[in-house]
Amino acid sequence: MISIRLLALALILTITACARAPELIGIDNPEFPARSVVEATKHKVFIVTTREDTEVVGALFSELRADELGMASVEVSVPPTHVAGQLKRPKSLPPDPRTEFAVIEPSTYASQNAFLSSLNTELRSRSASQRELLLFVHGYNMTTSDAILQVGQFVEDSGFNGVPVLFTWASAGRLSRYVYDLNSALVARPLLIDASEILSRSIATKYHVFAHSMGGFLTMEAIVDVAQKGQFNRTGRLQNVVLASPDIDIDLFRSQMGEINTTFDRFFVLLSKDDSALLASRRIAGGVPRVGASDAEELSKLGVTAIDLSQVEDSRTGSHSKFSGSPEVVQLIGRGLNNAPGYGSRQQTVLEQVIGDLPVRVVTANN
Repeated sequence: MISIRLLALALILTITACARAPELIGIDNPEFPARSVVEATKHKVFIVTTREDTEVVGALFSELRADELGMASVEVSVPPTHVAGQLKRPKSLPPDPRTEFAVIEPSTYASQNAFLSSLNTELRSRSASQRELLLFVHGYNMTTSDAILQVGQFVEDSGFNGVPVLFTWASAGRLSRYVYDLNSALVARPLLIDASEILSRSIATKYHVFAHSMGGFLTMEAIVDVAQKGQFNRTGRLQNVVLASPDIDIDLFRSQMGEINTTFDRFFVLLSKDDSALLASRRIAGGVPRVGASDAEELSKLGVTAIDLSQVEDSRTGSHSKFSGSPEVVQLIGRGLNNAPGYGSRQQTVLEQVIGDLPVRVVTANN
């Protein structure tokens, strides 16, 4: 019998063999400041977190679990040399914003009102039709720096028109801490609900939820909680819930969808049967399939639109992050978010309309 320790080792070896890059939040280059690189694209990212503050340079928040939400914002600088689907992160500090991503101008907010004031100012800088939010929930093995960069790259490559808000929960940022991360996701569940309540008080006309990997597990658990209280999407502004490579037990997901019991019809699951990280997660889970590597037809019967990316082979970030690593896929998602027909619409989904020649298969709940 294979031990849990060996399974954990298999997970580590499967996902990556690379050492983690340094934390870089608020570390600018004195010789080439990010602001001086006028060709670089800048994206303001708002942050709501269940992490404790830290004084570690470049980290902003730690792996420790906080009792209350923290709120902040940063600016992600995307280098002019950026290629869609890639994330050129510095291996040493300071970053060179001419060729590498940088994260500058971190600000923390002492109150919800201060956070909302800044968020609303950013929303007002958009046209009325683009005053929408993207609530991004990251996955396992992520530091705050990792998550911010992932959001910045996704917004850049997808062309999302609204304002991104990162919900970063207390992941340990280490491959060996899978169980810690799983428990941190559960601990974060009520605070994710609180974060959604705060965002609902903004002037955003609509918003989307995008969750990756273990973040999908956290998101679904939070949705179940509010649905059971009859409060899911009570404002009617939620447009899409997208679960990318969700690390969720398929039997649990079946139960979650049954408990939600809603007429909301815009749940999307991005899956890939060659997802190496989820295959390793399945071993740790005793062989139970993960939603992000399961069968599209089976998922569609649960009331979601399943988008099978198994035949996509151009992901520069591996099989577990095809949503951001494939230039065609990330642009497809951006078009879907920017042009969503809306909750309750009878229109064909935008994702189905714009697939074109991509090797992507879509199975809807109606099929």
